[in-house]
Amino acid sequence: MADARGEACPRRLKLIACEEIAFREICLLAARSRNIVDLEFLPKGLHDLETPQMVRRIQERIDAVDETLYEAALLGYGRCNDGVAGLVARRIPLILPRAHDCITFFLGSKHAYRRYFDENPGTYFRTSGWIERNFVREPDSVMRKLGLDKSYEEYVAQYGPDNAKFIWDSIQSWQDRYEQLVFVDTGTALELRYDERVRREAAAAGWRYEKLEGNLEVLRRLLDGEWDEGSFVVVPPGQMIVARDDERILDCAPVEGDAAAGHGSPARQERRSEQADPQDSQPTDQG
Repeated sequence: MADARGEACPRRLKLIACEEIAFREICLLAARSRNIVDLEFLPKGLHDLETPQMVRRIQERIDAVDETLYEAALLGYGRCNDGVAGLVARRIPLILPRAHDCITFFLGSKHAYRRYFDENPGTYFRTSGWIERNFVREPDSVMRKLGLDKSYEEYVAQYGPDNAKFIWDSIQSWQDRYEQLVFVDTGTALELRYDERVRREAAAAGWRYEKLEGNLEVLRRLLDGEWDEGSFVVVPPGQMIVARDDERILDCAPVEGDAAAGHGSPARQERRSEQADPQDSQPTDQG
């Protein structure tokens, strides 16, 4: 954009993002951005809710964005188990990356994500955000509703040692699906040596360890307004986000009836996925 004198004029944008995924990285990129980007972080615990609750909570924050101040609302979320499918652009556009989940934000592109996932099955990821901010729990989380959010000691007190061991082993069985723990180094918090912490975690679990150089190009382009169609979804007012089971991952479609104006619930998505996303097998703290 340019003003009347032909000088570059920054856009004013609002970013709504998951606090856990890339707090340090997003703050850094916002400070360096060619645009004026105001940030709002939502708790990671939204991922632990049932999908309709997650959609509703994010929609509330989208609807609160002042369209007189901002040109567009950016979403720092991927498909994330369909937690964004059904979100509606009311008065200003919504923009989000075409990403299976937030791992894409650290690997540079959806293609790099797919390539790494295909070549390295059984991989679990860590970044500074997961280490520093994976602590907020929602009172209505699925795990809490199932009674699976307690410590081992709490299970012993409630059910006795034998039953507690069975419950605990069942809860922890997700680890059997993984063989490797990767620390994605984005160049932030270097002095805290999180790489060494993750190396020790991998050794304790009996997993291989890898340190992977991160690439923040997806997030940079999101904040800088470089929204090419192949990498981003631009949802115009009156349309909603839909999930797709192809290389586009996410898309948009018109909203029917009162949902576009904020009355009632939008349709969930174009069609419910029958194909698991690459990271659907990850436990909830993978985003």
